[in-house]
Amino acid sequence: MKEEEKAKEGERKAVFLPAESYGRIEERVRATEFSSVEEYVAFVLEEILREEESEGEEPTFSEEEEEEVKKRLRALGYLD
Repeated sequence: MKEEEKAKEGERKAVFLPAESYGRIEERVRATEFSSVEEYVAFVLEEILREEESEGEEPTFSEEEEEEVKKRLRALGYLD
């Protein structure tokens, strides 16, 4: 990883939340292993971004491949 990328990786930016939302998140954090609201919010946002990025990817199996797998599983008695 380049030095510039390493420096940006640790860089932080402020985001402001409504007090009510912050309070609700704070309650959730108490029931988790996260040490702060900031850590929890960063984790949740990264998960959402990762999911959205993977939605555009090709499915693991094409429809034809999926049907072939189902046919084989039916023949083996695993599916009805």
